[in-house]
Amino acid sequence: MKTKHILFSLGIGVLLLFSCTGSKNEPASSAPQKTDISEFTGQWTIDIEGGSVGWLEVRQDDGFLDADVLWGGGSVLPVSNVFLAKDYVLMIQRSNNVIVKRDENKNPVKTLVVTDWMEITKSGENITGILLSPRRNGLSVDTTLFTGTKLPPVPPAPDLAAVKYGEPVNLFNGKDLSGWKLINEKQVNGFKVIDGTLVNDPVQKEGEAHISYGNLRTVKEFEDFNLKLEVNVPAGNNSGVYLRGMYEIQVVDSYKKELDSHNMGAVYSRIKPLTAAEKPGGEWQSLDITLCKRHATVVLNGVKIIENQPIYGPTGGAIQSDVFAPGPIYLQGDHGKVSYRNIILTPIVY
Repeated sequence: MKTKHILFSLGIGVLLLFSCTGSKNEPASSAPQKTDISEFTGQWTIDIEGGSVGWLEVRQDDGFLDADVLWGGGSVLPVSNVFLAKDYVLMIQRSNNVIVKRDENKNPVKTLVVTDWMEITKSGENITGILLSPRRNGLSVDTTLFTGTKLPPVPPAPDLAAVKYGEPVNLFNGKDLSGWKLINEKQVNGFKVIDGTLVNDPVQKEGEAHISYGNLRTVKEFEDFNLKLEVNVPAGNNSGVYLRGMYEIQVVDSYKKELDSHNMGAVYSRIKPLTAAEKPGGEWQSLDITLCKRHATVVLNGVKIIENQPIYGPTGGAIQSDVFAPGPIYLQGDHGKVSYRNIILTPIVY
């Protein structure tokens, strides 16, 4: 991600420029300030400088502004503050507790609340903005540019009984990686075929330089579909299956854990399974996934755990922001050990 280093005083000056109304000695502006926040409310997909994807929802709740944001990887999270500033700039703040000092036993002894802020302007159905992130030493600020497009509402849930399907496509031949490639060709490919199984084992060797393993995607791209596969994730490991390169179906050892939107079969950080249906780590498990008109249905080990639920935007790690564009199936390869087999995609025909 491209960044620019700015003196901390300049970063504070930029914030003050947008948030202050001016001193008593300054003449009042002849142009009235716009205050219609409805121009910003709604959901937005975001393209972040450097190639990653985000998502933003701004809403009015009981007379105050609120927002959730996804920035690149990780989860959709609530913001710490959102307000409309001077010159019709929407300000969004994200705060995190950062440990800046530890004792000899590595226990935290000094913690700071570090706040990033996003400055957003709107033009038509698009937004542009900048994220300012203070560095941990407090002496400089990193900046990242972004653009966004407003999303239309998710349509009503489709009638899956009326859906028509085309011919099934076998995505993995059990012999080699034909039809697959790394998303980033500069990274290391940890995937290989062993006894008809697609195995990823991103080993890091102690004392040696960290190896950057890549994610594996299909060469072909798809629109809506049903995807069936079998997966084996060892105890304590983690991976993911991305639909259209945008929506992650979580693959993780979550056996006997409380229901959560980060468990096996969940739409990562967005849709929590209705019930727990995962097997212990190290056992083969089946996933039956349908993506249709921005809705997801997931059957895990024969149990329906997500039933025709709307997906409001990309999940962390998405490689594209356009929710209407076709995209690849991609398998997370940079997290933990995992094996896949019998990967069959059947396209939906409209």
